[in-house]
Amino acid sequence: MKILIINWQDIKHPLAGGAEVHLHEIFERIVAMGHRVTLFSCGFSDAKKEENINGIRVVRAGSRSYFNFILPFYYFAKLRKEKYDIVILDINKIPFFTPFFVRHPSAGIVHHFFGKAIFLEASFPINYYVYFAEKLFLKMYRKLPILYYSPSTRDEMIKDGFPEQNFHYVPIAVDLNNYRVLDNVPKEKVPLIAYLGRIKRYKSIDHILAAMPKIIEKIHDIELVIVGDGDDRPRLEQIARNSNIADRVRFTGFVSEDEKVRWLNRAWVVLSSSSKEGWGLTMTESNACGTPVIAANSPGLRDAVKDGETGLLYPYGDIDALANSVIEILTDDDFRDKLREGGLKCAREYTWDDAAKITIDVLEQIVNNSHKEKK
Repeated sequence: MKILIINWQDIKHPLAGGAEVHLHEIFERIVAMGHRVTLFSCGFSDAKKEENINGIRVVRAGSRSYFNFILPFYYFAKLRKEKYDIVILDINKIPFFTPFFVRHPSAGIVHHFFGKAIFLEASFPINYYVYFAEKLFLKMYRKLPILYYSPSTRDEMIKDGFPEQNFHYVPIAVDLNNYRVLDNVPKEKVPLIAYLGRIKRYKSIDHILAAMPKIIEKIHDIELVIVGDGDDRPRLEQIARNSNIADRVRFTGFVSEDEKVRWLNRAWVVLSSSSKEGWGLTMTESNACGTPVIAANSPGLRDAVKDGETGLLYPYGDIDALANSVIEILTDDDFRDKLREGGLKCAREYTWDDAAKITIDVLEQIVNNSHKEKK
């Protein structure tokens, strides 16, 4: 098949995250099966307008701030003429309004919706723009076949009126060649807890900082590393200074994939305090590296963490529960080893090859059904 994907960002974008990893891992394998894949996404500083990334043809135009507005014009001027078999919308926050101009068979890959969490992240008027744009999406795309991997997101969409039969499950996976236990990278001698990911306000990393004094009371030599970058970093650095824990907290900034894997191996436990996620891929990546996790019991994260088996869930925003979860794991070697083994087992359940095979089967089914309806 000839496949067009529309997503805000590609894997090389500075703000690329789990959604982009998911997309590229699956569709690189679909290309290897013999299909042709084009990804249309926004540009960024020094980006090429077109390049090949592991078999995926990546075409870029515009910037992130107005990509959805130029999409219809670019589609009519160029993409429509390339006669794709199916158009896939990587749905991420703001819709592309494709029902108004795309006539190809279509499907959506859904990660998560901000919902009211956008008011934690953005200020007026952006927060209202995203909030109502998501509401518009939920009305506009109700007939669209949806590929999902987060039961939380599926349940949320069904409550908003999406037919249950429109959903097709695709398992999440990690690249076990990259995310693995490194024999030459032992755990830190001093207990180390870590956050890895984008530094955004809605991820509530300030909750981890708020828990640190409570943790230090019980574990005096503990350290926290925050791996990644984002626009909430200056605020968090100020919070650390004001809380007198700046000497216990390290901000690394952006790191390479290899360095990320080393941090996952060095940490004793990895935390995610986010209000909402599509899945929480870092949780699964941490488990693959032999590291237990602690996550807020938020949509997406509760799908990625098996409470008491691969890590612990705590009520979102409950600082005492977060601190106590960290203390429990770090002070109980047997429990930590149990979570480590459980995490390694769960991380190996699915591969990206499995996810790619399921995805292409669903896409072929959608195209075939579309042809039948036309007849």
